[in-house]
Formats: sequence, structure tokens, C-alpha cells
Amino acid sequence: MEDEWLHLKRNEISAQIFDDEYELALAVIYGTENRANKGNYSVQRFIFNHV
Repeated sequence: MEDEWLHLKRNEISAQIFDDEYELALAVIYGTENRANKGNYSVQRFIFNHV
């Protein structure tokens, strides 16, 4: 997982500036989906409820 995070940061969201956490979250989602498409594997997003 750590390797995937490093690849995501380096290849998908590097050199971008985000105004808030929401924009960063969207970039992580899109970057993860993009890496999955390139690698021909599936990803699944979990939504956690916070209290």
C-alpha cells in the first residue's frame, strides 16, 4: 500500500495545488482510478461514516 501511495503522489498528483481537503480527496480518487485503468486492475472505494 505504501508503494502505491508513493506512486500516486509522484505520478498522479505531483505539482498540483489544492485549495482544500475536498479537492485533494478528489485528486486521490481520480488518480487511483487512473492507475487502476493503466494497470488493468480494479479498485473499490470505501466510504467511512464519521461521527
